[in-house]
Amino acid sequence: MNKLDDLMQLDGALATFDFSSGGELTDSRIADGAEIETDVLDMVCHVCVANGAIATMQARGWEKMTQMEGFYPIQGFSLIGFEWTVIVTDTVGVIIKNDKVDYDAAYAILEK
Repeated sequence: MNKLDDLMQLDGALATFDFSSGGELTDSRIADGAEIETDVLDMVCHVCVANGAIATMQARGWEKMTQMEGFYPIQGFSLIGFEWTVIVTDTVGVIIKNDKVDYDAAYAILEK
């Protein structure tokens, strides 16, 4: 099994995805019955790259302005929607139903 397959084992996982540094979807898994299509995953990948860049800018700026450390580099982040949450590290992510999301379990797999 690979990381995408491991993430699909999380309770409530709807999809997992891998993407390039430019935001192109490179691999994915979608749960049976999930109302998510590959086109949506492609858009999510681009959103993840954009948000990762913004978070990195904010973390670096915060460290420079406050002289506090530990915000940069960004280790991962979550995007929370009305029905599901996207959890991402590097170029791998998982989409999980909000009522089932377990951040600790997802990050444990993502950080392997």
